Amino acid sequence: MRWQDWAGVALGAYLILGTMWTSTNGGAMSAMIVLGALLLIASVWSLAMPGSMTSEYSHMLLGVLLFISPWVLGYAEMVGAAWTSWIVGVLAVVVGAAALPEANAAHRGVAGQH
Repeated sequence: MRWQDWAGVALGAYLILGTMWTSTNGGAMSAMIVLGALLLIASVWSLAMPGSMTSEYSHMLLGVLLFISPWVLGYAEMVGAAWTSWIVGVLAVVVGAAALPEANAAHRGVAGQH
């Protein structure tokens, strides 16, 4: 199991739970819960299927969506929620990119067994 996948699980859980101690509005809470849950699901998917490169790309896509969500959904002025989204978004992209070489190697190993 890759540490990057466990980091994705932790990031997704933190984002969901962050709504409890961060002041949010409807858009912020929705984005943090939905994108956090999707990041958590994608990370569990990566843990279950380490050769799936799609799950790593989904980490990076969700990270980008998290990073832009404060501006798109209008909660950039809510400092706590916005910074949580920005930081978790950047970390999700970094974790997804860091897992790509290992996922690629696992994918080749699986493909070579056919």
